[in-house]
Amino acid sequence: MAKPQTRGERNIAWIEDYCRVPEGRDVGKKVVLRPWQRAEFLRIYDNPAKTRRAIISFGRKNAKTTMAAFILLLHLCGPEAKVNSQLYSAAQSREQAAVLFALAAKMVRMSEVLLDLVTIRDTAKQLFCPHYGTLYRALSAEVSTAFGLSPVLIVHDELGRVRGERSELYEALETATGAQEDPLSIVISTQAPSSSDLLSILIDDAKAGHDPRVVLSLYEADPEDPPFEESTIRKANPAFGDFLNAEEVLAMADDARRMSSREAEFRNLVLNQRVEAESPFVSRTAWAACRSELRGLRDCPVFGGLDLSEVKDLTAMILVGKVGGRWEVHPEFWLPREGLAQKSRLDRVPYDKWSKSGYLHAVDGKSIDYEFVAHRLAEVISDYDVRKVAFDRWNFKHLRPCLVRAGLDERTIDEKFVEFGQGFQSMSPALRELETLILNQQLAHGGNPVMDMCSNAAVVRADPAGNRKLDKTKSTNRIDGMVALTMAVGVASTTAAEVKREYQMMFV
Repeated sequence: MAKPQTRGERNIAWIEDYCRVPEGRDVGKKVVLRPWQRAEFLRIYDNPAKTRRAIISFGRKNAKTTMAAFILLLHLCGPEAKVNSQLYSAAQSREQAAVLFALAAKMVRMSEVLLDLVTIRDTAKQLFCPHYGTLYRALSAEVSTAFGLSPVLIVHDELGRVRGERSELYEALETATGAQEDPLSIVISTQAPSSSDLLSILIDDAKAGHDPRVVLSLYEADPEDPPFEESTIRKANPAFGDFLNAEEVLAMADDARRMSSREAEFRNLVLNQRVEAESPFVSRTAWAACRSELRGLRDCPVFGGLDLSEVKDLTAMILVGKVGGRWEVHPEFWLPREGLAQKSRLDRVPYDKWSKSGYLHAVDGKSIDYEFVAHRLAEVISDYDVRKVAFDRWNFKHLRPCLVRAGLDERTIDEKFVEFGQGFQSMSPALRELETLILNQQLAHGGNPVMDMCSNAAVVRADPAGNRKLDKTKSTNRIDGMVALTMAVGVASTTAAEVKREYQMMFV
């Protein structure tokens, strides 16, 4: 006697019996689900806890939209259909919403059985099954309202395009399922670039395992893996070498290897990593290549950059000096100890663990007392051959009296500390100098994880003339360390140029 099919196995069999490949080299042929696709359907439909939300995330062009269309048809006219139910797909644009509808409509047109069951309403982007009274409608975030709906199935297509933690369309649809006995939401998307974006929040919550009704399938490459190797690419692309053109993807990898400006986009869209794909300052690969051991700054001129935050945020001091032909980077960071765990959760980085490991100073209290920073600066000036420390004038007026109380006289402060503008005029040449050092591997940073976070998050903004500056408002996380490093390298470069001019003037 044959073993009875599970719900997932029944759904797989229905797709392979009645659906046809809608596009590509096998267009019109019966669908043959790959083992990894079968596994996804079994995870969704054979979950003992009954799946409420399924999140499937992998690189682009792995047939995410095709899988979404299979699921829609299962609930529209297949074994998952519920009489008189409403089904919706949600996308961030009309164009993306139309893509999913068009793919599902093609599957219907290619199958005689499905075409007899389903009425296609092209203009309204709807599919209607009279036999069950089920209606599917494609929605986009551009619709005026999604209230008044009562969906039994929602497919969120490319939710990773939502920037920030909220989406009105997502919330309207998810809160409209209360009248349904077993509603199901499917999220199929490449990862969002930032941990503060809606999809990232949902993925992190699913990873925590709070709700057994939420299933997660996340295909992503490890950030520590060599990004352009085939073995790394395969981790985020289950269809690689099958219906995902391996030659084309490897060509993209070669482009990203040659042009650092393409790497962030490649990491986000192909390797399915949380990386801002827009205007990165420096690629992760280039930064990682500078992760050399540090020898110390005792025997060389030292230059500093100081990014003084608001009293509750990250403050950064970066010291640089040329040692053995490379500029060594020695960072120090401060955060208030009180609320550190909560800040770790909000920023989704382990400040609390970094504090215990000595990578940042947790200052007692709810805010950073600049006395701590001032005393550390006084120690540094006493212990090293500090030539200049660049600072942003914002908040320096509060630090200056602290420096005096720490033992520095006014003359030393005026001599050692130099104001460094945060606009294009000052930052652009400093960024150019820092970028050159990184790309030529003439920088050594030792791999401080707080500094790595700042580097990975750093985004630049350019003016019409092509000048650049770091932009905290566009960056995906805190970049204070990179701001301070840019100032340190900038003041070192400026000081060297001034010394050279003075030396030349001696012989005029």
